[in-house]
Order: sequence, then C-alpha cells, then structure tokens
Amino acid sequence: MGLLEDLLLAPRVDGGGGGDGEAMAAPDYAIPPLSPTAASVVHRCARIAGVEVEQLLRRFEPEKGDQPLAYARSVVEYCSYIALRVETKRHDYLSDSEFHSLTYDMMIAWEAPDDETDAALQKMSFSFVDGKDDDDCGSMFCLSPTQMAIQVDGRRTVSPEAFAKIIPACPAMAHAITVRNLFDALTNSTGGRLHFLIYHKYLKCLDKVLRFAKRISGGHKAPALQLSDGEVILDIYGAATTKPILQHIGTSTWPGRLTLTTHALYFEPVSVDFSYNEAVVYDLSRDLKQSIKRESTGPWGAQLFDKAVMYKSSSTREPVFFEFPQFKGHTRRDYWFAIIKEVLHAHKFIRKYRMINLHKAEALSVATLGILRYRTVKEGFHILPAHFKTTLAFNLAEKLPKGDKILEALYGQMKDYSSRFRVDEDSVQSSSDDLTLADPFPLSAYTLVNMGLLTLKEEDNPEEWDLTVRDVQTGGTSSVQMALERSVGYSGRVEAARATLDQVKVEDIDTNVAVLKELLFPLIEIGKRLLFLAEWEDPLKSYVFLFCFLFIVYRGWIWYIFPVFLLGSTIFMLWQRHTGNGQMIGAFEVTTPPRRRTVEQLLALQQAISQLEAQVQAGNIFLLKLRSLLLAAFPQSTNKVAATMLVASAIFAYLPLRSILVLIVLEAYTRHMPARKKSSEKLVRRLREWWLRIPAAPVQLLRPQDTRRWTSRLRSR
Repeated sequence: MGLLEDLLLAPRVDGGGGGDGEAMAAPDYAIPPLSPTAASVVHRCARIAGVEVEQLLRRFEPEKGDQPLAYARSVVEYCSYIALRVETKRHDYLSDSEFHSLTYDMMIAWEAPDDETDAALQKMSFSFVDGKDDDDCGSMFCLSPTQMAIQVDGRRTVSPEAFAKIIPACPAMAHAITVRNLFDALTNSTGGRLHFLIYHKYLKCLDKVLRFAKRISGGHKAPALQLSDGEVILDIYGAATTKPILQHIGTSTWPGRLTLTTHALYFEPVSVDFSYNEAVVYDLSRDLKQSIKRESTGPWGAQLFDKAVMYKSSSTREPVFFEFPQFKGHTRRDYWFAIIKEVLHAHKFIRKYRMINLHKAEALSVATLGILRYRTVKEGFHILPAHFKTTLAFNLAEKLPKGDKILEALYGQMKDYSSRFRVDEDSVQSSSDDLTLADPFPLSAYTLVNMGLLTLKEEDNPEEWDLTVRDVQTGGTSSVQMALERSVGYSGRVEAARATLDQVKVEDIDTNVAVLKELLFPLIEIGKRLLFLAEWEDPLKSYVFLFCFLFIVYRGWIWYIFPVFLLGSTIFMLWQRHTGNGQMIGAFEVTTPPRRRTVEQLLALQQAISQLEAQVQAGNIFLLKLRSLLLAAFPQSTNKVAATMLVASAIFAYLPLRSILVLIVLEAYTRHMPARKKSSEKLVRRLREWWLRIPAAPVQLLRPQDTRRWTSRLRSR
C-alpha cells in the first residue's frame, strides 16, 4: 500500500488536528482550560479507560504553582498514560490504525494543550504552508511521492518534544534514551517535524518486524538451535542457495547462515546437500574479552572487500570473519555490526551491575526492542543511524561522552522500580474508584511477554506476582533524561572536535612526516642546542651550562624544574586565553615536500623495510649476546659483567638517587670535554671491542608443525 493510499484510507478520528473543529468545540467536549484538541483526547482516553471524564480528572493531582500551560500538559500526559496502559495490553495495537491516530493526537494535544498555544501553532503551520513558492519546488509536481502525500495530508505536524514525552510510554515504540534520535531518523526528510503519514508508516513497519521476529522465534521459520531459557532470536541472515553468509577463518571460507540471539551468535555451515550442519556458537553473554570490528575480507585472506565483521575472543584461537556479500555498499554489514555490538554492550551493562532475574530480563528486553526498532528504520526508511544518532540504547550510551552516567541512571531507575513493588491486588485492578498509573515491572520484558516473544520463568512472571509500580510521572524530567541531556550537550563539542580532525588528516607519508617535524620543531631545536653544548664545540657556553646545572643540583632546585615547567605552561595558556578573546587559532603552515612518483614511493618503502629489518636483526643479536652472558657461554666476560653489576648494586644501595643521577649526567655531558675526550674515546673503543668478542646464543628455527616446541632450551652442559 502506498503513501497516498494510506492517506486516503487512514482513519480520521475527531481531535486529529484536521477538520473536525466543530465537533471538538461542542459543549460536551469543552474542558477549560484545555484546547478543543486536548479536550477531545481526554474524552477518548476516559472512554478507553472506562470511566467518566470528571472521575479521570479528579484522580489527577497537579503540582503546586503550575502555570496554565504546564497544568494543561500534565492533564494530557496523565490521561494519555492511562489510556496507553490499557491499549498496550492488546496484542495487535501496533497494527490498529485507530491506535496510530490516537497516539498522534495525544502528541498534538500535548504540544497545544490550551487555546492560546493551539492558535499560535495553527497560525505557524498555515504560514509555513503558504510560504512555499513554486519556484523553490513547492509545486506538487516537483516533490517525491512521500513529500507529495505529506502536502496533501491536512494534519498538523508533531514536534520532537511531544514525541519524546508521549511515545516512550509504549516501550515497543521508543525508549527514553534513543527517542530523540528515532525522531530525527523519521523526520530526516521532513524538516524536523513529524507528519502522520511517516508516523503511520513507522508503526506499520514496526508491527511487521515484530511479527517476523515472532515467526522466527517459534514458528516454522525458526532455526533448529538449542536456545537457553529467556533467549530470543533477534535476526537471521543467510540462505543456503541464494544469499549465504561467508565465514572466514584463516585462509578457509565456508558459506552458511548466521543467527543472532540475545545471548550468542550461531553460525550454521551449509553442507553438500544444501542442508545446515550443527551450529557453531560464539558466546556474547560471558566476559570472554570479545572484540567486534569492521574488517575487509577476500579469498585466501586477502583484504579486498569491506563487507565483513570480525569476531575475536579468548575462546577462539584466531579471529573469525563474517562476510555479508552485497553488490553495492556495505549497509548489511553495518547493520549486523551495530546489533551485535548492542548485545555485547547490554551484557556488559548486566555484568557491571550484577543483574539477575527481572533486572537482567529488562536490560536484554531494552536491547531487543531497540534492535527491532533499528531494523524497522532500516527496512522502512532505508536509514542506518550511526554514532551519536543511533537508535540503539546501549550503543549510544557507550559512544556518548559521560554515557556511563546514562547507564547509571538507567540502573538506578530499574532499582527504584523494583524497590517500590506493592503486593496489592486492589492496586493492580483499576476500578472506577481507584485509577492508577501502575504497570508491571519489568516494562520492556513485559512488552515482549505480551507480544509472545519472551517467556519468563514462573517465579519471574509479573502477572504471577501481581506486582505493580508507578512508572510514569506527569511533568518533570526523569534521571535518565537529565543524564542524556547533559551527555548530548558534551557530544556537540566532540563532533566539532572530530570535524577538525577530518580537516587535518593527510594521506601522503612524506606530508605527515613534514607536519610532525613542524609540530616538534621546538623540541628538536632544544635537543640540537643540548647536543651542541654536550659536544663542547663552544667551551665557554658548555662550562656556563655545566656550572648552572651543578648550582641547581647543589641548591636542591632540580626537583622544581618540572613543576616550574607546568606553571609556566599554565601561565602561557591563560595569557593566550585572555588575549585571544575566543578567536579561532590561525592555521599551522607547513611546507609540503615535493610529491614522489609511485615507483619512487615503492623504492622508499622497500628501503624503509630493509632498514627496519636491519634494526630488528641488531636487536635480536643484542638479546642473544645478553643470553650468552647470562648463561656463562663466555666465562671471562661473564666474570667482568658480574663484577660490574656487583659494584653497581652497591652504588644504588648506598648512594642517594640524586647523586646517582648527577653522576650519570656529568659522565654523559663531559664525555667530549677537552680534558676527557681522549680517555673517553679510548674507553668506548675498548668496550666495543669487548662486545664484539662475545658470541651470540644459537637459534634453532622450527617448522610450523613443530611450533609447540617454541620454548627455548638451556644450553646442554
């Protein structure tokens, strides 16, 4: 069904912001100081709850000192939550178009709860429509089908604040942590305002995804896997004949089917007769030092196609690569990478706070519903929100600065819910005399149980316990939302900093080296000056520096050098802040070296590899000679080294550390002093000759099949 057909067939219930103003303005619907739209929503909520409007309003207790606008919004929130509590108990509410209109009207009523706000928003929406010019593609013939259907639709649009306030009351539709990102994804092409057609399409796609998840969990399409209690299948990809997943381990490749659950990854290899063999399980629930990365794969281990996910843990001997073949792009790989990371982060959250039973089920249910919504946005709107815009709660908390505060607030909220359990049947059963905002805990897990996706243990089933908790608070902001707002504020700075990183990245190695040299120019110059003084090319300057250093050591000021450096750096930064007045830093100018041809770059690379190989060989020879000395392969040299080490140990034992440092600096600095130059050169020559006489320990190279004998043996005597 297309968007235009949805527009024509979608129900238009009174109060929907359309043309039913006369019905809403009737005396029976008037509820001062509510607007006609808000009054209509309150009447519909009372009808759903099975009580009179007066009784519903009488149960609402407003905060003291509320302004008229805040009071009206609190009334709409309270009545909406009461109705949503009843509506979400049905199994098919996501497929009900009347439910779509009801929740959409709730958001409109919350945004314009009184007459003054309602009139201002209507005027703004009309001016927005009238302000479109045909020359700017305002004509319907210049629009896409989605935009054309939106132009035909006469409903008012919804703001992000209204969406974030009403929709999280239904855990299947949104979560408080990611509701703003979900709104941004849905309004990506509509200018930051949510239209009913987009909202209606989202709920239809979400219902379709949930039904598919139910089929693969217990229907005829479910894979033959040995799942544990409470384990839910999140997604399956791979067909034996058409679209298999390719698993790469080393140089071997095998096609198969990949299944992700709330506890593990299951890979079922395809056999010769196109049936599936026993699944290989990659655990995601235990702390196995798992690592998930985007990688490139190809035949025989060649990194040719950027379409794979790498899984590595302490239980696997080498990394496992799952390749998702795709003709163009790598969105399929990115989707699976995101949902696997979400499961890993959810279990990390569970282990951090040592959750069990209901709390663990709630955390996994939050991740499950988030993944299903993520898939809905991907399939329905062809969008994969990533980084700070992702709609996966635990992934977002891991990426955002101070995201640990969000998870801490989420755990505190769960803990607070469970501590306020009330075993009281009268509070569970809403009657005409006692109407409460009580929902079973855990909320997300209860949603999955209600939809048939999750089965809890009998002792953990909320329906068996008759335990309720007040989950929804009218007005105010929850601790999770406050932590999220603070974290999002910091994320803006992070994004701005990342934008500067993208600007300064250069690809050529020669250019990067040139930039590095310019940045380290002050340190390089200081090193050159110290080397000049240590070479004693100008004896007067070298003597002055030596006497100054000895005076500093004698006065005991050497320990103040580093604090003085930090203090000077602080004063410099504060001075720059005072004189800069918040202006942008001037560009750092670097003269780029001339670009070399490809052949020249290959030759330079070969030369660099040869030099690196020579350095590694020199390091190996040094270590093998030390091994010979330690094992007394050359007894005479070993005796000298042992005597030297004995003297050094006595020096370190009896002399203070400051004196030892002074002696080391003096020896290194005065080595080229005119009075010591000849003796120093003679000593260095004798040490080099002595070092050359020491033989290296033997090395035996083994074949790959003998790698278990990697441990070296002591020299046989």
